[in-house]
Amino acid sequence: MDMLGMYPTFYVPYIGTAWVMGIIGVIHVVASHTSVGAAFLFALLETKAYRDNQPQLMTFIKRYGVFLLVFSYIIGSITGPGIWYAITVASPRGVGGLIHNFVWVWAAEWVYFTVEVIGVYALVYLIGKIDPLSHLKLTWSFALASWATMLLIVGILSFMMWPGSESWYMTGSTNDAFYNLNFFAHLGVRTGSMLVMAAVVGFMVAAGMKDRELKHGVIRMLAPVGLVGGLFSVMMFFYYLQTLPENARVMLKAHLLPSYAAGMMAVVAVASLYLIAAWARPQIVRLWIAVPVFTFIAVVGVWPEERMRESMRKPYVAGQYIYGNQVIARDVPGKEIVAEVETIAEKGLLKLHPFVPDRLRTVTDENRYEVGELLAKIACSNCHSLDPGAPLRSIPDKFRRSTDEDLIAAFLRGPLKHGAIPYMPRIDLPEPEIGAIAHYIATVNAAAQAGTESDTPVADIAPASGPSKE
Repeated sequence: MDMLGMYPTFYVPYIGTAWVMGIIGVIHVVASHTSVGAAFLFALLETKAYRDNQPQLMTFIKRYGVFLLVFSYIIGSITGPGIWYAITVASPRGVGGLIHNFVWVWAAEWVYFTVEVIGVYALVYLIGKIDPLSHLKLTWSFALASWATMLLIVGILSFMMWPGSESWYMTGSTNDAFYNLNFFAHLGVRTGSMLVMAAVVGFMVAAGMKDRELKHGVIRMLAPVGLVGGLFSVMMFFYYLQTLPENARVMLKAHLLPSYAAGMMAVVAVASLYLIAAWARPQIVRLWIAVPVFTFIAVVGVWPEERMRESMRKPYVAGQYIYGNQVIARDVPGKEIVAEVETIAEKGLLKLHPFVPDRLRTVTDENRYEVGELLAKIACSNCHSLDPGAPLRSIPDKFRRSTDEDLIAAFLRGPLKHGAIPYMPRIDLPEPEIGAIAHYIATVNAAAQAGTESDTPVADIAPASGPSKE
């Protein structure tokens, strides 16, 4: 029997798979954006120090550089591989698709990243040990290498949203994938936000300085950079919204903006007022103010932004041809990739998935619950939690804790089977598999309603609607 090129399913109970990636990713974004933005701040400050003969600015650059080594590069070096591990086990076909498209782009990014890491160490430890002009050239090299790493990664991330045209599907060209409709807008948003983040972190570094005159002078230099970066980021964000595919627009309007719009506006307002106030009265910058403002921007700003970007891609994980559940959604002639939805509809996941145990390949009354759980994990758990009350789009909660198998099965046979919901994958399964999933969800909901003890097997609890009619 022909099998699909599927992998084992990685599922984290309660919090779900996506939250694992999201938590690691947000920490990494805060660290990486700060490092890239700080690289340009260093270059601008050192240029001023060199041209205006203000060597005292190098004291701040060294102080910020040491902080950057500890904060951004150590944390970034931990979370970067963490992201690779998390996405590889959670979305192996998605990662494989990206590697097949962008292997040389990633290779180039690692070259720039090597220059960046060596550059920041050299920048910090060679202050005062080489002539100022050579050090200035080193700093600008560090800044440009840092931004190049962001540019290359943004090309890959924006392709994950969508290629923007049919060209890539026909050619399979890396250029058609990289220079997609979303690329420049996405790059603009991140470039502006990196300057804001670097300025806010710079205020934390400056707050601990004893030289009051130097501290105030540095803050007044950083604040306008952060304000300009923030204004540019907001402008590019509105452009970014115009480059989104239809499924992303629906998801944004229906679910994301109602949840996050107020927080995003609050972040813009707080960051703007903070930067303006710091420019006007640099003496207000204290650690007890700088740290909470940074934390607020990171938690209320970066976390929702990253979650929105990840959620807007749904139901796809890459290029609008790989669903989040790893099923190939459409043909890609340029890569000799063939869609799998119709094959699954005909033969079923139980017959085609290589990691389904042989004893579960046929649905029986005895294994219906176990098969339903397995199918739900394969088809749904990349985007949903299977636990009632869980924070990541809990499937039992989505069905309002219903124990009616017929109602649940009707959704599986209707909107889900026909792809009627733009941000949900088309999951077309044979009737026995639909019945097994419906039985599993109804049984879990019955258990939640009954408030069962932990030593009572969930599979032994009959749903309120009685046994399945399948």
